[in-house]
This record gives sequence, structure tokens and C-alpha cells, in this order.
Amino acid sequence: MTSAKMRAPFSSLPRRRDTGHEEAGGYYTLAEPWAATWDDASLEDEPSQGSPSHDRPDAGRLRWVVRGLAGALLLLFVAIGYLFFTAPLSKSLEPLAPPQITLLAADGTPIARKGAYVDDPVRIDALPPHVVNAFLAIEDRRFYTHWGIDPRGMARAAWTGVGGGSTITQQLAKFTFLTPEQTLTRKAREVMIAFWLEAWLSKDEILERYLSNAYFGDNTYGLRAASLHFFHRQPERLTPAQAAMLAGLLQAPSAYNPVKHYARAERRMRLVVGAMEDAGYISADEARSMKAPRLDVRRRDELPAGTYFADWVMPQAQQVIERGYETQEVVTTLDSRLQRLAERVVRQAPAGSAQMALVAMRPSGEVVALVGGRNYARSAFNRATQARRQPGSTFKLFVYLTAVRQGMDLDDTIDGSRFTTGTYRPQNFNGGYRSEMTLREAFAESSNVAAVRLIQQVGTGAVIDTARALGVTAPLDPGDPTMALGTAEMSLMELTAAYAAVAAGAYPVKPHGLPQAERGWISRMTDGPSHFSRGTQQKMQELLRSAVDDGTGRAARLAIAAYGKTGTTQDHRDALFVGYAGDLVVGVWVGNDDNSPLQGVSGGGLPARVWREFMGGALGVGAAPVVQPLPRAAEEEVLPDVPLDAGELPLLPPVQVPGSDVRVRVREGDAVVSTDIGGEPLEVSIGRDGVRFDGRGPAEMRRRAAELRREAREQARQIEERGRRAGERAFEEAFPPR
Repeated sequence: MTSAKMRAPFSSLPRRRDTGHEEAGGYYTLAEPWAATWDDASLEDEPSQGSPSHDRPDAGRLRWVVRGLAGALLLLFVAIGYLFFTAPLSKSLEPLAPPQITLLAADGTPIARKGAYVDDPVRIDALPPHVVNAFLAIEDRRFYTHWGIDPRGMARAAWTGVGGGSTITQQLAKFTFLTPEQTLTRKAREVMIAFWLEAWLSKDEILERYLSNAYFGDNTYGLRAASLHFFHRQPERLTPAQAAMLAGLLQAPSAYNPVKHYARAERRMRLVVGAMEDAGYISADEARSMKAPRLDVRRRDELPAGTYFADWVMPQAQQVIERGYETQEVVTTLDSRLQRLAERVVRQAPAGSAQMALVAMRPSGEVVALVGGRNYARSAFNRATQARRQPGSTFKLFVYLTAVRQGMDLDDTIDGSRFTTGTYRPQNFNGGYRSEMTLREAFAESSNVAAVRLIQQVGTGAVIDTARALGVTAPLDPGDPTMALGTAEMSLMELTAAYAAVAAGAYPVKPHGLPQAERGWISRMTDGPSHFSRGTQQKMQELLRSAVDDGTGRAARLAIAAYGKTGTTQDHRDALFVGYAGDLVVGVWVGNDDNSPLQGVSGGGLPARVWREFMGGALGVGAAPVVQPLPRAAEEEVLPDVPLDAGELPLLPPVQVPGSDVRVRVREGDAVVSTDIGGEPLEVSIGRDGVRFDGRGPAEMRRRAAELRREAREQARQIEERGRRAGERAFEEAFPPR
């Protein structure tokens, strides 16, 4: 009876179709596929005789089970895909921090060293047992028996305070793939990645990657680098005491740094030794007799970790090096002599509390000197590359270049009078205005009103296109007429590169700190820079030279041809001079970090003089002879307007032309102009009988004029030579060679 009851449920199962197999006492073989044994009648809800309906398999429940299994399988595939892309195993073979990079100047002189101290990975089978056991004892005693997480280890660590709550596998997952945030989401990801690592790597591989990447303090990553740094020996030759001290550093590398806190490191080492004894790795006698090791630190790095140039060029260097554990050297474009000169000139400049920046590059964009502030130790903020300030009138380069490219000539005139209508009424810096001036005069004198009228004439959109073509990335508003006066903020590096484009005759110029590979002719033809026409470049050079020779940049004049432009922003908040001479393009900026006004500093003052001093030392030339320009009259004295047929001229007293030895008077109805040329007096009479020169005839006057020109040229040559020698002596006295 009991047997019949037990068989009753099986007899109620649906019968399979005839497949040639016989039933075995009303039972079905479990090896047979059920799907092949059910007939269509089995899907009916009709109960078998003697069997309650709730004993039959529930088809709906079975479908939910299948769906659940399919969903779990789908989640598994999603998790595997997620880990494949977010936690690639190859990442655990790479150093956590970028390896050490030594930057070299173009001549091979080391200038900076940056990056972590790393070395070759370790192999577990090559390490002595006491080295491996020291780390296992304090970090993860059950490492070789758990599957990525260790609940017992967590409980022991919480109870005894010895060891960590995370396994070595979890720590590898954490510092290789995750951020240090303390959230439940990150902890869940850590556990999932730990399982992933345990599934695909052997225990020795996990431990090798952990020891080769762990941080030991003093900017040192990995057991080999730490062993060499603290004890000057390979990890395969570490003593038990040395291994115990290194193992103790992992919990708090900075706090237990034996170089700075040896007593703390020794106490921590004793804790590791006790853990090794407790785990059975060493005996009690060995633990008692183990003495604290003596450090042997030989690494003394005298190179700075950062400079203004190193901070700027390091991202470029990291893109060209190979990823690995080896330390590498990267040659840069920096000229060590010019860099020292730039630092000295900036440091000695009488700028008070103001900051200063200097960029020097070749017309190709090779940066050869870079100073981003007056003291890197006090402020590493790079004012040449990171600060975005208004360029002032140096931006007029783009306005006039646009006009020249549209066909305007330098002798074309433009209105230079004061704005009297409209909501925007710019004013000139010096307060002087002219009713009409040529483009050359307007650029040299840095006329603001002329620049605004010129940008209105050529179009702001065209000026923006010119600026973009020369590499300017600063936001530029097409509807802003103040753009002509340099109100758009940009970096000094960006502005200097635009002037380099004019010097090179090609654009854009991209500043770079690493040597560029020589491009083939096909690459230059298909993807090379654009070029200015010869006429356009020549006109721009004439404008830039006129600003230095006759305009606001006279303080920057050299004994050789110099080209540049001054810039001063509103309220003297920024003062700049950017220009080129020889094979150097240099930009100088002076200003305050808080954007407060400078005390009377303009672009034609201190920045121009710093530019001249740097250029003079860099190119080996002196300053040009200083010739004071004739001062302009505040108001021109106007003589009475007399008709030509008025008969006798009225008797007027002699009039002295301000700032000169030229005198004008009326004598016997003639206007007489008197002056002195080369020490010889000269009078010119203008009257009804024409023009007479001291009563001499035209032939005699031409001969005398030729003599005076020859004498004037010789005097000018002598003055220039004396000025050149005096300038060289003054520069050597102010900046003695070192």
C-alpha cells in the first residue's frame, strides 16, 4: 500500500508519445528528455484519477523559473561585459603612477624630473619566503585559501586591530580600477572585481601585481623600487627585518615613512613581526632577536620636480613616452642659456609687487624660454599659459592685418579725430587726436579711435576670421566694437604665437615644447600651414617696425631691426609688449594677479624695456641709440589767415617753433624762415619774387645741400656707433655675464 501511494504521483504524470522505449513500472528514466515524452494531452488541467490537482507541475510556475534563469544568465553576461571594459586584466600589469620622466634642454642639460619612482615587477618564485610571509601576515593571512573576500579575516581585523579588512585581491582591485571614495557602490564594485581577478588570475599572479604596484611612500611605487630606495638592495636580497619594515608601510605610507618618522616605522615593524610569529612564519626566538634595520637611502634628487616650462611641457612628454615601469628621458626645445637669461631679466625687473611673464619662441613655434611668474616656489600658477588677460592694443595686429589683406595700403588715410556721436566713444591713450592719419601713423601711435573706425570698415567678422587663422581660440563677439582695442581675454602664449606667424610668414604657428619630426613634402602640401603673400608680410613688418622706431614701442629699439607692438589695458591693469627680432619672437606681460591697476606702467614702458634687455642678451646686440623725439605742441599756434592779395603783410614778431630752433618772422613783406643745419645758419625767404636761400642761386644751393647731406650721414653713423658701444657697456653693467 505504501508502495502504491508513492507511485501514485508518478502515475499521474503525462505519458510520452511512443518513442520505442518501454516504461519501467510506470516510471520514466531521468536521462530521457521530458520534452520528447510529453503528449499534447499532458498540457490539460485534467487531474489523474486518485491524484489531487495541486500535485501536478504548475506550467505557469515553470515558465517563471525559466524566465528567472534566463534573466540571471543575462545579468551574468552583462557583468562580464562590464568587467571586460572597466576592469581589463592588462591594467593591473601597468604602473599605477606615471613613471619618472627627466626633461632635458635641447643641449641635453637636465632641467626637471617628474613622476613616480617605479621599477621592474617582482616574481613570487624569486622572492625569499620571509619577504612574501611578511606581507601575508599583516595584510591577508588567508590569501591562498579564500576566493577574493575573507569574512573571517574581516572579523579578526575588527576584533584584534591587526591586519586589514580588505584582502590583497580587494586592495589590488581598489587601487588599480577604482577611486578612493568610501561608498557602498564602490565597495560592491570592489568585491565584484575581486571575484573577477580570482577567476582569471592565479594567486601568485595576483600577489605579484599587488606587490609591484603598491605605494610605499616617498613617491615610490612597487616593492622593487621601495627596496632600492630605502635599503639600496634588490627585493630578492631583503633580510626578514627589512621585509617586515617595508610590509608595515602599506597601511599608511606617509605616516610610517622611515626617512622622516623612523620611530613610527620601527613600532609598525614590530607589529608585523608579531603577526608573522602569530601566523607561524617565524619562531618566538626569531621574533625577539629581530632588530630594526638600518636605512641606506642614496637617492638625492637635486633637480626640481616642477618649473613653469616643465609643468607646461609634461603633458606633451607623457603622450610620446611608452607606458611601462622604466624611467625615461625626454629632450625638449628649451634653450638653457635663454631660460637663465629670461629668469634673470624678469627677476631683476623693477616691477614692485606686480607679476610678470615672458615667452620666447622661434618663428616655427619652438618654445625656447618660458617664465610664468617671478617666483615658482611661491606661486606655480603659469601666467604665460594659464592666465587669460586682455591683450590691449597688441590685438590691433589682427585689425590691421585684415585691412592689408583686403587691399588697403599703409599710406591710405583714416579718420583719427575724437568720437562725438554714438553710445560708444573710445578715446586715445595720450588724449591727442588728428583729423586724418595714414594707417602707418595710426598703428605706430596706437590710435584707438583709428582702430575702432578701421574695424568698422573691414568688419568684425573678417577680423575674427583673421584671429582664428592665426590660432586665437579666445571667445570673440562679432558685435563688440571694443574688440579692436583688445578686450577679449587670451593667454600670452597664444598671443605670442600669432606674432610668430607674421615673423614666419606662415600660419597658424602652434607653440610646442618637444622637437617636431620633419614632415615630408607630401604632408606639407596636403596638411601644411598657409602662407601670407610677400606683399602682406612686408606691409605688416613695416607697421610693426614703425611702432618700434617711431611709435609707442621706442623703448624696445635694438641696434638691429626690431618689430613689435605695445599694449595697455584700461586703468593700466595689463601692460604688454610682443614682437620679434632675429630668429626670436618674445612676449612680455606685466600685471597683478588680482587684476588691480598698475602704478603708471604701460606697454611702452617696463614691458618694452624687459623685452629689449632679453633680446639684447639673447641675440648679442645692444640697444639702439636713444634719440628723444620732438615734443608736440599742446596746441598749435595759428597765424592770422591773410588773403594772397592783401598787399603788405602785417608786421608780426618772430615766432619760435616749439621744441626746435626754427623761427618764422616777416621782413620787408617776405616771410622768412630761419634755422641752423650742421652749425651753419640758413634763411629761406618767401615773397613776391619767389623763394630765395640766403640770396644764393639754385645751383649753389644744390651743391651745398649735397654737402650737408654727406655731413649729416657721417654724423649719424658716428652717433649710432657711439650709442651702440654705450648700450653694450650699459647692458653688461646691468646684467653682468655669469
